[in-house]
Amino acid sequence: MPRQRLLTEYGMGTSLRRQDYTKAAVRALRNALWHNSINLAELLGRPKDDMLIDVHVGVQAPQAVDKAALIAVFPYGQPTVTITHGGLDIPRDDGGKPTVIANAAISVSFDMASGA
Repeated sequence: MPRQRLLTEYGMGTSLRRQDYTKAAVRALRNALWHNSINLAELLGRPKDDMLIDVHVGVQAPQAVDKAALIAVFPYGQPTVTITHGGLDIPRDDGGKPTVIANAAISVSFDMASGA
């Protein structure tokens, strides 16, 4: 059992008027992360950089998301980002750009065969 997932968190983010898929995705990641204070690395006696972070983001226009901006959200660990079709685009009554909703799932794992 070398790699063991220990935690999964979920978040949602929006871009209300600019139709900015990257901004909505970053907000979804922060929503998932900033509501928690989970000290898994410390609990296991491991460095924070040992965290293997699997990120899945769903938006209606995956090609419009800057993957590097999503990776930059994480202050430590080893993030791997997958961007897929999902989320929602909500049309506006005034004919403006739709509101963008992004969904995110973040799973944290450790390689249990290495380290402490």
